[in-house]
Amino acid sequence: METDRGGTGDPLSATVDAWCDVIDGMDGVLQAFVAGAETTTARRKRVREELRVAHDRWPAGRARPPLFGVPVAVKDIVRVDGLPTRAGSALPPEAFAGGQAVVVDRLRAAGALIAGKTVTAEFAMSAPGPTRNPCAHGHTPGGSSSGSAAAVAAGMVPLAIGTQTLGSMIRPAAYCGVVGFKPTLHRIPMTGVIANAPSFDTLGVFAGDVSMVARASAVLCDSWRPVGDTGQRTLPVLGVPDGPYLEQAGAEALAAFERQVAVLADGGFPVRRVPLFADFARVSDDLFAVNRYEAAQNHAEWFLRYGPLYREQSVATVRQGQAVTRERYEQGLRRRETFRTGLSDATVGVDVWISPAATGPAPRGLAGTGDAVMCLPWSHAGWPSLSLPAGRTPDGLPLGLQCVSRAGSDERLLDRARDIAARIEPAGSGR
Repeated sequence: METDRGGTGDPLSATVDAWCDVIDGMDGVLQAFVAGAETTTARRKRVREELRVAHDRWPAGRARPPLFGVPVAVKDIVRVDGLPTRAGSALPPEAFAGGQAVVVDRLRAAGALIAGKTVTAEFAMSAPGPTRNPCAHGHTPGGSSSGSAAAVAAGMVPLAIGTQTLGSMIRPAAYCGVVGFKPTLHRIPMTGVIANAPSFDTLGVFAGDVSMVARASAVLCDSWRPVGDTGQRTLPVLGVPDGPYLEQAGAEALAAFERQVAVLADGGFPVRRVPLFADFARVSDDLFAVNRYEAAQNHAEWFLRYGPLYREQSVATVRQGQAVTRERYEQGLRRRETFRTGLSDATVGVDVWISPAATGPAPRGLAGTGDAVMCLPWSHAGWPSLSLPAGRTPDGLPLGLQCVSRAGSDERLLDRARDIAARIEPAGSGR
């Protein structure tokens, strides 16, 4: 490989130009990247400089880190040195000033290039940004990690960083037809990320396939332990959580899910149907009480100072949180521990829980981000979850299969997901 430190003739430099060309050509319509964060010329110049620095640090002939030269888009609640953070809001960037996020430090230490900031719903709550779904421009890409999911789905970048509080990664991944991975709660340090509700906030990654997700997770997650190759693979036992939770999915999503369950069973995967989440309504109430209370606490000073700049949906979230008593908040936290214990007990004999990743395909319109309900119990537990592309509707909208396993089993989940993806993708991910 030519290595003139990012100059003319370097294949990596040509790649930088190529994906900058893709972003420049597509983002005017999709609006996945934050408008005004930097000009297209400034982006190209900045990333070329990042590439030059990477070449100096890891010259040809030496072992290079796992993400060397990989362009990564970063959700605009994550601080990146040299780029403003606005959290999808009208607040001045100075309100969010601070040191670069640990996740970005790790990306750069692994040789990645920061492609830019991607659109988020305001404060990673529910007020949507302008991003369009690459698969159907009149439909939402989901939220709140809308720009990150869309940037990967459109082929503007191979990897993007998002966050999930309730369903902010799994749902956009399903709507846009990409792989989205939310690790175990706080497995990637949240330092340098604008908080929504710290009891749930989790950093994760979007990519086009499980291999890239695993490659990134290995350098971003704390204490990553690669799964060894034992030679003979045993297919995981899949659990289907029957009951009021699964009934939240729409008819189209449920029908597609049952087809995928049948495909997996025919492919040799043991499938167990387990009655689960009989108290789903109470679990949801506890989750929202904790979420809203923490959101109001985190925004107390900003809301007091900049309240008129908040959008209607964000105002509603803060007001709802202000109405939650400390006693109710602490009750929600206590009951979450009981919920986690019960879920662990129910998981005996199940390796991976599977469910629809969303209630259906991406809804039409950009005024909302869709329903996060299929993610709620897993986010409440803080367990790792993954959305795999799992077919499309007759009119071409993507659907996702959600895969979940115990807290701390991230490595095993991704390893097992390869087998699941290999079986369901031929069924027609549409990619």
